[in-house]
This record gives sequence, structure tokens and C-alpha cells, in this order.
Amino acid sequence: MLIGTVQFAPRYGQPEANRAHVAALVAGVSADVLVLPELFTSGYFFQATADARAAAEPVPKGPSCAWLIEQARATGTTFVAGLPERGPEGGLFNSAVIVPPDGPVTCYRKIHLYNEEKLHFAPGRQPPPVVDLTARDGTSYRLGLMICFDWFYPEVARSLALRGADIIAHPSNLVRKNCPRAMPIRALENRVFTVTANRYGSESNGKATLTFIGQSQACAPDGELLYRAPRVGDAADVVEIDPAEARLKRVTAHNELWEDRAPATYSS
Repeated sequence: MLIGTVQFAPRYGQPEANRAHVAALVAGVSADVLVLPELFTSGYFFQATADARAAAEPVPKGPSCAWLIEQARATGTTFVAGLPERGPEGGLFNSAVIVPPDGPVTCYRKIHLYNEEKLHFAPGRQPPPVVDLTARDGTSYRLGLMICFDWFYPEVARSLALRGADIIAHPSNLVRKNCPRAMPIRALENRVFTVTANRYGSESNGKATLTFIGQSQACAPDGELLYRAPRVGDAADVVEIDPAEARLKRVTAHNELWEDRAPATYSS
């Protein structure tokens, strides 16, 4: 099956323009899974909570989900994308959705909020999801989901792998240089594929400026880097994988990743 990322620089507070930009980037791209950045519809560094609220929309009834559903059905691609969510009671969440061509939309609210995200969003309180899906050729696979700074907490990727994820989709707006080095380790220590979609460019909230590091990438279960996009520039990269490789948890003839775990010794 084919998995990939879409890297671009979202325009602040311009969801229609951002959706149109992504549509142009993915036109003609064939993939079973395409991962878009975190908050791809809105930009990231909010100048005020009012800006986040203005960009937020309900899931799955909002215009961006409707657009993703249309794209998925038209192309046969499962889209994974981050967007600001307005909850049913008015709460704001940094969320991401899994949108398959023929199934329900799955939403995840980011648990580990980074820096000033805490000023605008409430943290998610539900475990990140693992969804059973089928590729175009009939290959079954399990797709897990986490968002950006979740990478900093190994428990997130480990919990997704323990629940059977073959691939971890990772919509991101990365500014720290560590993550591109860390994701091959997350892939290796869990024996899963990872797909990190980042943005590039800079944004200011009027007091500070953030510069995003690009380098969207995919990693194999042995920690191999399958591809990495440049630091700056639009990119729609796709790689062919066999998700069954992520189910091979044997490390040596005498070591199996899950069988050798000793959770009782890790707790305090």
C-alpha cells in the first residue's frame, strides 16, 4: 500500500485558501493514506483565542470535514488532517481526523498541548484512536493517530502499538529540531511505520515568532527513514510499504517485543 505526507505553509486564518492549496498539491497523487499537518486549515500561532474560535468548526459537520470526505470519496484515499475543533458545548480543541473513503470520521483531541496552545485549547481526555481500514488492493491495516507534541511522550506511540497499530499518523506543526531524530526511534522501539506531516514557514502572534522546520517524513519498523521532505517547500511524498512488517515483533530468536515486556517492574 502507499502512504504519504503533504507539506505546505498554511495561511493564517484562511481555511478556504488552505483547502484549495492542499487540493492542488494532492491532485494526481495516488495513495492509500495521506497525512496533512496539524491545524492545516487555520495556521498555528494564534494571536488571540478569538482567532482560534473563529477558525474552529464542529467535527464531522464542519466545512473542512465535508471537504475531506469529498476528497476521500473521489480519490479512494484515507486523509488524516489536523484542524481546530469547536466542541458541542463550545470548547476548543486541537484535533485531528481520520477520514476514510467509505467509513465514519474518527476524531482525536490532542492530549499533550505545547506551549501557548494551552492558552487557547482544552486538552483531550480520550485515548488516541486505532482504526481498522482497508487499502485499495484489499490489504487490511490498522491506523493509529497522534498529534505533534504527543511524540515527546513515548507512552502515546507505545499505547497505539500495543493496541495493534501498524501505522502511526502524526499531523504536526514542529518547531523543535528533535522530532525528526526521535520519530525513527518511536518507529523502532514499537516496530511500526510512522508518518509525520509537518508544515514550514513562520508565524507571529504579535509578541514572538515561530519558524516551522518542515522535514515531513516516513519511518519503517526497523527505524529506517523512508523519505524526508526539505525544511522549506511544498511537498507531497508517497512511499510503498507492507503493513504486515509492523506485525513482526520478534527482535531475536529469543526476544519478542511484547512477550518480553515486564510492566509490573516499570511502575512505581
